[in-house]
Amino acid sequence: MAAVFVYIELEGTKVQEVSQELLTKGRKLANELGVQLQAVVAGTGIKGQVEQQILPYGVDKLFVFDGEGLFPYTSKPHTDILVNLFKREQPQICLMGATVIGRDLGPRVSSSLTSGLTADCTGLEIGDYEDKRAGKTYKDLLYQIRPAFGGNIVATIVNPDHRPQMATVRSGVMKAEVLDPDYKGEVVYENVADFVPAEDYVVKVIERHVEAAKHNLKGASIVVAGGYGVGSKDNFDLLFELARLLHGEVGASRAAVDAGFCDHDRQIGQTGVTVHPKVYIACGISGQIQHIAGMQDSKIIISVNSDPNAPINKIADYVINGTVEEVVPKLIKYYKQNSK
Repeated sequence: MAAVFVYIELEGTKVQEVSQELLTKGRKLANELGVQLQAVVAGTGIKGQVEQQILPYGVDKLFVFDGEGLFPYTSKPHTDILVNLFKREQPQICLMGATVIGRDLGPRVSSSLTSGLTADCTGLEIGDYEDKRAGKTYKDLLYQIRPAFGGNIVATIVNPDHRPQMATVRSGVMKAEVLDPDYKGEVVYENVADFVPAEDYVVKVIERHVEAAKHNLKGASIVVAGGYGVGSKDNFDLLFELARLLHGEVGASRAAVDAGFCDHDRQIGQTGVTVHPKVYIACGISGQIQHIAGMQDSKIIISVNSDPNAPINKIADYVINGTVEEVVPKLIKYYKQNSK
């Protein structure tokens, strides 16, 4: 029975959070389809190091490829591992992170298998599709949901005839949840040489530098975000002060980043990071669909906007009508007064 597969991304022997998020979603999809959730991981010196980071998410079968030259990631070995494994196992769905690695690996695998790929999905569901022109109905397809046409619409993409149905999803879009710490899945240790020819290792990583994140925007419980309506880089200092008082982080819309008000690594939305804070304070943000895609699952949304008809007000729990210069200093003042 065709399974749901998740490609596991590693940093050394540590499973990346985006892969655990996809395992959680993959488990739900597999349950809906009545099939197994399977995973594949490739690296160097990983045997006995990664299994308990993967199986507790409900993985029924884990394929482990442990060999020299599989870490740091290079394109050819990992591509051949997935292509040859998928030819043998015939999965119906494959999920990957929309990371630097996933965006390199996904297209290579889908091209080799002529399966197609939907990138940067914000939602994944199971459903039916009726092709009225061909007079055919397809059952239990993967609905691959993502913003399209510059973010002006949300498109649902299906792949009726080719397998696996492949999708990449950005980190933070799904929520990682352990199913059972003692989940008993089967582990298969494959012989790497059966899948990867020697010539695949001709490209070697000479030097590699990984820089730690400067902030924890994705994991923040409170986010104070600014848009183009903040008006200037100086006004963003007000947002940083408010965020510091609230022990939160500062985010920004793409328009604010493009205007030079804030650094690109703080951008929230379709082309930035996705956040799920307890409180999201949107300051001077109009609420285009590209931005909404990155913060719509916040538990409480507070909009500070001079435009009472701003689109973001429609999804906000609370709306404060006024400019950032008027409202934010008052928020700072009253919080200081009441937190003593």
